[in-house]
Amino acid sequence: MKRGLREPMPGTYQTTFGEVELLRDLDRQDGWVLSKEGVPQSYIDLQDPTYLDFEYVRLMADVIDLLDEGPLNCVHVGGGACTIPRYVAATRPGSRHIVIEPDGLLVNLIREQLDLKAVPKLKVRVAGGREGTQGLWDGSADLFVLDAFTGATMPVELATAEYMADIARVLKPTGTLLINLADGKGLAFARRLTATVRERFGHVALMAEPGILRGRRFGNLILAASPYRLPVDLLTRAAAGGLTQARCMYGETLTKFVAGAPPIKDGDPVLAPVPPPAVFG
Repeated sequence: MKRGLREPMPGTYQTTFGEVELLRDLDRQDGWVLSKEGVPQSYIDLQDPTYLDFEYVRLMADVIDLLDEGPLNCVHVGGGACTIPRYVAATRPGSRHIVIEPDGLLVNLIREQLDLKAVPKLKVRVAGGREGTQGLWDGSADLFVLDAFTGATMPVELATAEYMADIARVLKPTGTLLINLADGKGLAFARRLTATVRERFGHVALMAEPGILRGRRFGNLILAASPYRLPVDLLTRAAAGGLTQARCMYGETLTKFVAGAPPIKDGDPVLAPVPPPAVFG
């Protein structure tokens, strides 16, 4: 830890929507895990924000690293410990961040225990994802990161065509959307969410570890989308060259993956998938 910076206190903390646990990484001096109901939510290294422990976060970073050089105007729906804002602040100095997080007590915890003030040009709005997005300016974001979970489940109201339309409104014409989702056997939810995103954005790619993409095990998948373009060739190489050797699907391959799955609309009786107990056991 830097001299003068208070050491975080591991333990269980009460937040607006339940208890969370702050755990020290025994393998890294300044590594910390934020967990809820036994499900890891965020990992940060307070001295090295470019160290990304979770595989799906590294895939997000692969996309961000391939965007045009320079600072970014970013929106993050789902705060957690603000791993991606910290990463972007370190790799693209001068970037601005709006974090939309409904749990005000969680925000206070991260401020007090995990040095949120160390992230320059970051503002937090305590609001739900849809409510917070509605208050953003048209065409204001270079990067929109949707990484919102209740425990291990993505809120379905953040997966609908209506919400994607509002995100598209906020993005610049050259902006990029990143979505973290989770699914398991059959990938029914991933197919429908991919169809929903493709209905709104002209350029879409889906990335995940091969076993997850084949529906063999439950895990995280990353959707990248843009009204402009995506560097899919570079992204394919970056994903395959990482520790997970992830696959990147786009174009005709992604059309076959969706296989006629209907987009998700507000009010549709859709249940986001819940992981088997063994996943985090």
